[in-house]
Amino acid sequence: MIEVFRTNNPVELNYAESVLRDAGLNPITLDGETAGLYGGAVPFIKRRIMVIDEEAHRAKTVLKEALKDLPGE
Repeated sequence: MIEVFRTNNPVELNYAESVLRDAGLNPITLDGETAGLYGGAVPFIKRRIMVIDEEAHRAKTVLKEALKDLPGE
């Protein structure tokens, strides 16, 4: 598994997951429970989106294109 995205922003997280699924990829989100446990009070614990190694390059390309126009990117 390779990490392709990391954030504390739930909107960005859901958007990235949706973009990856729409591209036919199978993202897995990790650290949701840990990040949620602290309620965002600990900013260095971020949720991570992972994909299998073979899908990593495609996932990064899809995300780069989809997220380029978001504010703050």
